Amino acid sequence: MTYRAPVRDIAFSLRHAAGFDRLSDAFPDADADTVQAVLEGAGALAGDILAPLNRQGDLVGAKLENGMVRAAPGFGEAYRQFAQGGWNGLAADPDHGGQGLPKSLEVGVFEMFQAANMAFGLCPMLTLGAIEALAHHGSERQKSLYLPRLVSGEWTGTMNLTEPQAGSDLAAITTMATPDGDGGYTLSGQKIYITWGDHDVADNIVHLIIARTPDAPPGVKGISLFLAPKVLVGEDGSLGAANAVRAGGLEHKLGIHGSPTCVMLFEGAKAELVGELGKGLAHMFTMMNAARLQVGAQGVAIAERAYQQALAFSLERRQGRSAWTGENAARLFDHPDVRRTLMLMKARIEAARGICLSTGVAADLATHGATEDQRVAAKLREELLTPIAKAWSTDMGVEVASQGVQIHGGMGFVEETGAAQHYRDARIAPIYEGTNGIQAIDLVGRKLSLGEGQAIGDLMDDIRDTIDALNAAADPALGTMARRLETALVAASAATAWLIERRARAMPDALSGATAYLKLLGDVVGGWMLAKGALAASAAIATGGGDAGWLSTRLALARIYAEAVLAQVPGQVAGVMIGAADFEATTPEMLGA
Repeated sequence: MTYRAPVRDIAFSLRHAAGFDRLSDAFPDADADTVQAVLEGAGALAGDILAPLNRQGDLVGAKLENGMVRAAPGFGEAYRQFAQGGWNGLAADPDHGGQGLPKSLEVGVFEMFQAANMAFGLCPMLTLGAIEALAHHGSERQKSLYLPRLVSGEWTGTMNLTEPQAGSDLAAITTMATPDGDGGYTLSGQKIYITWGDHDVADNIVHLIIARTPDAPPGVKGISLFLAPKVLVGEDGSLGAANAVRAGGLEHKLGIHGSPTCVMLFEGAKAELVGELGKGLAHMFTMMNAARLQVGAQGVAIAERAYQQALAFSLERRQGRSAWTGENAARLFDHPDVRRTLMLMKARIEAARGICLSTGVAADLATHGATEDQRVAAKLREELLTPIAKAWSTDMGVEVASQGVQIHGGMGFVEETGAAQHYRDARIAPIYEGTNGIQAIDLVGRKLSLGEGQAIGDLMDDIRDTIDALNAAADPALGTMARRLETALVAASAATAWLIERRARAMPDALSGATAYLKLLGDVVGGWMLAKGALAASAAIATGGGDAGWLSTRLALARIYAEAVLAQVPGQVAGVMIGAADFEATTPEMLGA
């Protein structure tokens, strides 16, 4: 089926769940009309150009031929249209050719690109991270030479971390950068799982690579960040000879077949240092954190695509007798369990969309807030929400894509319908840019202590404010939502207090509950996002300020989420507090090794 960009949903979530209006002073050009025009333009590109290539990309994929990677059919022309539209530079600094619009708007735009064609969307997504890393850590020469061409989409960027012996443990990397005597470096080593590491859709590829220098200390303190272009670049930006870097192979993957995932070989490649020696991991995390938020939006995106297809199938496919109408050969949509499933799918999507866009707004305020206090508070919120946005949203994406297959029944398990592709594509998102287990460890091990607890404290205070607003509203339906959210928040507070106490005395106990806690907190924050949307929808209905039918759906989604998701939160606390004793005592033999 075709993809219909959810422009109205994204615009509503940006404003009412994420609080986009708080950016009006910092981004006066990002008024309602501009935001609407940007979202509609992106939706048109996503639906008309990118979505039709999605199935072909899955079936044919990228190819390695005669040492060159060839993109899937149609991807090259689609990328040219993408670049010509200026989409790569939406939130980039105007000094480098960007449009200077909010990062949160970029997140909403790229959700549509990822939903239309996730394999395609990965290419500019990594370029966005490269832009951010160079903007923060590059020299003035690097910024002037590389950033305008990355921002324009003329060149693309990659992130090179993983090696065969070094996955999440980056301290184990062995790629070597040797000084060449002329102020540069010669790079030798192998990197794996490099997204869009080679291709033919742009004139050049700017590789950002972490590596060691010969005299570097062991561990992460010996890691530095380097830049090595696929084609060497003159000081005037002209392209010269090929650099000594190539794709040694393409990975054969479960999904995202249209995205070339490369084994990259650096065979004496010319490279230059980015930032400071020994600070490579910190510099690369600028890129990775930007990518983590985009991957969270990718979880929303693939869930939206799977949901749209499941909904369309449920309206076409006829099976069984409807308990409501008594009709034989009723639409799948007219069976209560199917409709419940669809509503929960959409409610979870809206919850995750709100989380990701709120993280984007926090990132905007952290940089552009009017006061130092506002910038500090926003940075704490951004850092706290990032692991939730990445992990909770991508887990949701897998779950919703799986439910999409389920609604199709046997037809979803065969490849012809395309439902299976969404499930296969979705499965990578909880793994890359730091597995979701790593996100949970980050949340419990570092983020709970941010600002000496201010980050989590401020978040819970804001949720309480929304509960108060729900209780004060004239709409009685909002009171039920308030009770569910309040009970869930009490449970989250108890789990948080226990983890903070265990972190100080028994870190294994805290880490054993980390994944369960991230899910619990994500469920609560997702409910908060829906509650804020419900408040806005209720107020608009009361004043006749919009499409009452569409707005009432926002209330219905919040109610079903409250009853089906928030109601279960108190029962999740035991899983957070399970402790580590049983795990510590477990041997491989006990598990059947």
